[in-house]
Amino acid sequence: MASQIHPTAIIEKGAELDEGVIVGPYAYIGPHVTIAKGTEVMHHATVDGGTTMGEDNEVHPYAYVGGKTHDLKYKGGVQGLKIGSGNVFREFTTIHCATTEGQLTRLGDKNLILAYSHIAHECQVGNHLVMSSHAALGGHVEVMDHVNIGWGAGVHQFCRIGDFAMVGAASKVVQDVPPYMISDGSPAEVRTPNKVGLERAGFSKEDIALVRRIFKVFYKEGFNRRQAAEKLEEAGVAETEIVTRFLGFLKTSERGLS
Repeated sequence: MASQIHPTAIIEKGAELDEGVIVGPYAYIGPHVTIAKGTEVMHHATVDGGTTMGEDNEVHPYAYVGGKTHDLKYKGGVQGLKIGSGNVFREFTTIHCATTEGQLTRLGDKNLILAYSHIAHECQVGNHLVMSSHAALGGHVEVMDHVNIGWGAGVHQFCRIGDFAMVGAASKVVQDVPPYMISDGSPAEVRTPNKVGLERAGFSKEDIALVRRIFKVFYKEGFNRRQAAEKLEEAGVAETEIVTRFLGFLKTSERGLS
């Protein structure tokens, strides 16, 4: 399939576009950009910086992918952004490059970033994120796989959000959100297991019951972290994949759990 480049689009010298890339009217592609086949950059959208995009991405009108970092420590050079395949960037989204050369902002595959949302410098985003409109990730935030971030939520710099977690609408996240849980409020706190999300992802009833047990031990029964982990070990479930993932996330948390 041949590329389709509208005559009003600006493709700077040095940009590399595979066959099958579509660039709409008045779109802009910067000189250090590489875009793989099947990706569409729609009218009035921008892809800039040292951005590498995989296959079959959609960049909707007025989105700005590969923008200059907001970090005041920026000292020049071509900043990096690496994006996988099958992602959708809706209207007016902004995805920023890293602050210094040799670093990257990263997004994996099949992420849906809805209108007016922002992903800042050095964020590390996995796969299958659904990020609702007007949400924002501060610098260096890590988002794992199958996460849902609600409308208008803000995630503080260096926070982490675990696999299959959800952040409620208009929440202010200042600590890590562990896997499988829903965190909500300002400041956000874990409220309940992400039961509906886990069901949609195909988790069994037994797995969801185990997640509920983790929630009760860590958030409802008055134990500290060490005691809660010991309770799971006593129950004989500490070696299961679900508990191992939860405890591994806990052990590497530097900001504490919400």
